[in-house]
Amino acid sequence: MQKMSFGKKASPDGRLFAIGDIHGCPDELAAVIKAIAPARNDTVVFVGDYVDRGPSARDVIEQLVALQKSEAEVVFLKGNHEDMMLSFLGFPGRYGDSFLFNGGAQTLDSYGISEDTLERAIDFIPAPHLEFLQNLATSYHRPPYLFVHAGIMPARQLEEQSVEDMLWIRQEFIFNIHQVDATVVFGHTPMRAVMVDLPYKLGIDTGLVYGGKLTCLEFSEGVAYQVVRGSKQVKTLQVSVR
Repeated sequence: MQKMSFGKKASPDGRLFAIGDIHGCPDELAAVIKAIAPARNDTVVFVGDYVDRGPSARDVIEQLVALQKSEAEVVFLKGNHEDMMLSFLGFPGRYGDSFLFNGGAQTLDSYGISEDTLERAIDFIPAPHLEFLQNLATSYHRPPYLFVHAGIMPARQLEEQSVEDMLWIRQEFIFNIHQVDATVVFGHTPMRAVMVDLPYKLGIDTGLVYGGKLTCLEFSEGVAYQVVRGSKQVKTLQVSVR
């Protein structure tokens, strides 16, 4: 069983944001980051799935690596697609044999990796990108919220959760009341709109790579920043977050 890793706990004084699944769509990510303009004391939590399916995972990760140098506290969680990619590249992870068939081919293409160079794929990925992927956390707890990629096993407490469930679970989490004393903020399962099931869960994967939107929730004011696939115009709407 993979060991759980937790994001750092930042200053509670600034704004708190959570950004849903990006899946290799750098332009929409750039538009959202510009709109929210994270500053000192702000915390931005990414719930994973930065790679696969979209046009340029490389450009997405390049933006995220650069964001680490900003004044804001930035927390990057691991998605199941990063876990598959790591496994494919020979690092600890699961289901690497499924990586190429789940959008991984597009990711490798963004790094200039072809069928002829597949066995040397790791040589084409910049060291800062590999370091980024290897240092992703699996959860971030900032009461009253718990951030994970996919969800949690409803009948278990936080310390009993497995990494595989946090990366892969779907219906069992979504359709059941959980036992953890927190509102779980998650991605992984694309939906047409933000899923609001308080006090239990908030789903923020709004299907960007499938022609939907990239969603960023801001928690102090209850505002969702959203950009439609192929657009750079960010719109806002009110969302109940507590």
